Amino acid sequence: MRIGLIAGSGIEDLYDDSEPRRRTVGTPYGDAEAWLLDADGREVVFLPRHGKGHGVPPHRINYRANIRALAALDCRCVVATNAVGSLNLNMAPGDFVIVDQFLDFTRQRPLTFFDGDDGIVRHVDMTEPYCPRIREALREAGEARLGGALHPAGTYLCCEGPRFESPAEIRMFRQLGADVVGMTGIPELVLAREAGLCYATVCVVSNRAAGISDAPITHEEVVGIMDARRADLHALLRATIAALTDDPDCACHHPFD
Repeated sequence: MRIGLIAGSGIEDLYDDSEPRRRTVGTPYGDAEAWLLDADGREVVFLPRHGKGHGVPPHRINYRANIRALAALDCRCVVATNAVGSLNLNMAPGDFVIVDQFLDFTRQRPLTFFDGDDGIVRHVDMTEPYCPRIREALREAGEARLGGALHPAGTYLCCEGPRFESPAEIRMFRQLGADVVGMTGIPELVLAREAGLCYATVCVVSNRAAGISDAPITHEEVVGIMDARRADLHALLRATIAALTDDPDCACHHPFD
C-alpha cells in the first residue's frame, strides 16, 4: 500500500535522501502530476496541491483529478497539510491542529464525483469526516514533539479564495463554531471519502484571521510561519506515515455501507 501526501510547496524535500520519480496520471477530469518518494521502506505519492512552483490558486485546483490520481496509484490512506488562519484565540500562529469537523463556504468548485450522469443518486455520510485512524496517528506522532502547540481537534472552515476573509465574515464564522479557516480543504476531503480513501489533515496556523490580527494579512506572513515550522511538520509527517497501516474494514473504505 502506498501513502498519499497532499501538501503545498516545500514538502517534496520531506525525504531528501530519496530521488522523486514523476508520474503523470490521466483521469476523466484531466491529468494530475505526482511524485513517488521512498519513505523509510515504503512508497509515498506526493501530490503538490498547487502544482510545482505553487502556481495554481485554491479555487482552480483540480481536486477531482488529484483524488482520482491517488486512488489510481493505489493510495488507500491520504495525509494532507493545510495552512490556516486562526479564529480560536487558543490556537496561535505556529500551532498544529488535527481538525475533526468542517464547514463548507466554497461557491463554485465541483464538489462531487456523483453528478448523477449515470442515473444513480448517491449520498455519503459525513458524521465523522476525517479518518479517525489517521487522526490518531497524527496525534501520537505530534504530542511528544509539539506539546501544547498541538490541538487534537477543531473545526475547519473552507472559503473560496483566493482573497482572504473580511473581519465581518470572521465574526460570523466564529459564531458558527469555526476554529480555523483556509481555502483548500474542501472538496478534497469530500472527494476522498467518495473515493473510499482514508483521509485526514494537519493544519498549521499561519496567522490570526482578519479582525483578530492587528495587521493586514499577507501571503509572506503565511510563508514565513510555514518555513519556521517546516522541520516540525516534516518530523510529524514522517512519523505518521511510518506508523500508518491499512485496515480494509475501516468505514472510510465503505462510504455506502
